[in-house]
Amino acid sequence: MKKAEIEQRLSSYGDFLLKRAMVASGKERYFISWVRRFLQNEDSFKGSKWEDMLPQYLEYLERDSHIASWQLDQAHQAVTLYFQNFLGAPGTVVEMPASSISDEEVVVFDAAKVLGDLKEWLRIKHYAYKTEQSYMKWCKRFLSYSRECFPTLEEGTVVISPELIKDFLAQLAIKGKLSKSSQNQAFSALLFVCRNVLRMELKDMEKSLRAKAGRKLPLVLSPLEIKNLLSRVSGTRGLILRLIYSSGIRLSECARLRVKDLDFEQNLLFVRSGKGDKDRSTLLAEQVQGDLKKHLAKVRKLHDSDLASGFGEVFMPGALGRKYPAACREWGWQYVFPSAKLSVDPRTNVTRRHHVSESSIQKAMKKAVRDADLVKPASVHTLRHSFATHLLLNGVDLRQIQDYLGHVSVETTMIYTHVVKDLRNPAISPLDLLDQMTSAGR
Repeated sequence: MKKAEIEQRLSSYGDFLLKRAMVASGKERYFISWVRRFLQNEDSFKGSKWEDMLPQYLEYLERDSHIASWQLDQAHQAVTLYFQNFLGAPGTVVEMPASSISDEEVVVFDAAKVLGDLKEWLRIKHYAYKTEQSYMKWCKRFLSYSRECFPTLEEGTVVISPELIKDFLAQLAIKGKLSKSSQNQAFSALLFVCRNVLRMELKDMEKSLRAKAGRKLPLVLSPLEIKNLLSRVSGTRGLILRLIYSSGIRLSECARLRVKDLDFEQNLLFVRSGKGDKDRSTLLAEQVQGDLKKHLAKVRKLHDSDLASGFGEVFMPGALGRKYPAACREWGWQYVFPSAKLSVDPRTNVTRRHHVSESSIQKAMKKAVRDADLVKPASVHTLRHSFATHLLLNGVDLRQIQDYLGHVSVETTMIYTHVVKDLRNPAISPLDLLDQMTSAGR
């Protein structure tokens, strides 16, 4: 490619970065510089596609001792944006305008109607309220981004296209430095909008736009650390943390526990409509049962007081509230850990006593970690990881642990075998054996 042609393309690429706000302000010239360097050395790389040549380019840059690792990441992002977003055809070099969206592809929508239809579809498909809030948030951010890219549109209208979605996700990853899980959550929200609200297909982009996350080992506390941690928190918050560790349930599952889900005779705890809308049973430790029964006695008095005041209703899942109109006041349906205050349901505007706030439990856990002087960044979910790992250390079958945790695939549960491998009879470092090895004349 001739130098004049390269500079012409790079000029258009710079305009694209500015118009789409893809990178932090002032960083555009560095992205242009990395792409220029790639195009100037393109003939020395093997392969016909840019995806094949990119690793060779990064190896070439790595040989320069003056280039730091963060600059290699920036070069990787610059070349990927150039081919995947700017040129718009991965693996193929084609002539494109400065905007990767042509006039024929621009479709204008009413922003308010898109948001309203999205909320309606989420409720039709019975998505969780938290998921609804998350998807609405990402959709609003995308619509705001679209307005920035097309400021001349009529007020209240936005452009939505597959290419613009691709640019938005790239902006989140590069400029916003979003984690891979958050990036995938944003993509899932926009994919839901395209499929259900706009009837727009993303085609092969559905696979290429998802961020690939590497395998991460879960953080696990030792039994001694767990004992030290749980001794630092008392009352209802302490009971909740002990219950989560002893049963391996998620924080949201613990908060939504109903009285009828506790089986003291069989030492079982039932999780209803857990992740994936699945039911399961898990362990109910004998050590928590005494405190749990005392706690339920207090909750029963609170419920009786609510009934006397004309309240006492609890949220009923699905259509059960219409099918059994009196069940919402029955003792068995009440939350095991109710909120201290009555509140208004944001969906129905009915005043009820909701379950305990998850954030209050997270705050209690954070304080306990600090008081126990633990250096590990443990969260409430760490107790669930520790439950599974400690069961494995005690010889419990992997398939049984899978059932307790509610994992669909045993491969998900097998991640704990890697943690156990490090905890059970770890190898001795050669440094610790150095004296022994030298004295033996090895």
